[in-house]
Order: sequence, then C-alpha cells, then structure tokens
Amino acid sequence: MRYIPWVPYTTDDWSTRHSVLTTARRTAALINAVADDRADPSTVAEVLRAYGELDPIDLTSRDVAAMRTAAAQLREVFAADSAADAAATLNHLLREHTGPLRLTSHGGSTPWHPHLDHEDDAPWEEWLLASSCMALTVLVWDHQRPPGRICASSACQNVFIAHGSGPERHYCSRRCATRERVKAHRRSPRALEHA
Repeated sequence: MRYIPWVPYTTDDWSTRHSVLTTARRTAALINAVADDRADPSTVAEVLRAYGELDPIDLTSRDVAAMRTAAAQLREVFAADSAADAAATLNHLLREHTGPLRLTSHGGSTPWHPHLDHEDDAPWEEWLLASSCMALTVLVWDHQRPPGRICASSACQNVFIAHGSGPERHYCSRRCATRERVKAHRRSPRALEHA
C-alpha cells in the first residue's frame, strides 16, 4: 500500500502551496477538522496555515459552523463510488454554490489564479466550497475516478485524497490500515484457536 504523506513547505513557493493536489489535500484536512461539532476556530486556522494560507486568518465559531455545512456537502464527493457519481455531485455543487470562473491576483498581492467564489472576500464557507470544487473537479478530470474516499476503518470517518500510483487505498492512514488488519487477524479462525 502506497501512501503519499503531507510534506510541509520549506520555501514560500506560491504555486506549490496552491496547487490542485495541495488544495485537494487541504479540502480533506478541513473536512476532517470541522467534522467535530466542537471544532475550535484556532484549530481550523492551524489547518489553513499548514496548507499555505497566510495570516491573518480570522475565524469565528459561526464561520466554523458554516464551513461544517459546506464540508458535509463536499464529503459526498469522497463517498462517490464512481467518477460519474463524483462528477454528478461536483456538478450539483458547482451549479448551486459557486460563481463563474474568474481570475484574481487579490489586488496584486498574489500571482493570477482562478477562483469560483463570487468575490475575493467571500465568506469562508463559500471559499471552501468553491476552491474545493475546483480542485476536486480537476482531479476527477485528470484521473477519471473519484478524487478520494472515506476511510474504510469502522473506527474512523476521515476523508482522504486517493492520489498516486499503486493499488487503490481504502484507509486514510497506515495507522487505520494496521488497526483493521490486526482486528481481522484477531477474528480469524486460526487466531481464535490459539487464544
């Protein structure tokens, strides 16, 4: 099983910090971070910083609650069984929750890049849906399969990006995969004989 771990940035390379894959991974991390209804704004801000967003990041509890609603909609893309299902979900989200594709440089403070939110200062939940939809759409287009999955471990509901070569991943991490293998081994008839 091949896993592509997150590697923190050592330089300030804007294009790398905002690549499609990094944005998709940020999407998964934010969905997981806001899944808990007790998610703290400072914790969510740390996730944003870890994926290249710059300060100031001013989040309120209301922002996090709205992001949780957006994340629940995005989770449906990760639950898709096929590229067609992922595309249908993304098409619905794009139609209902994003604006037209536009280029922005945030007033000259960044390189030109595409946005689907309605304005540069859109609310956090709109920004999350729009930027996530764009990245996940490109991954479906590029790989012709769902961009990610929900962890198959019964003890975990995290989403993850299933990008890379090798066999299809079913778990969000090696830890979950190992936990499930150990559980399966303990339930096997041979293990029960030696108990």
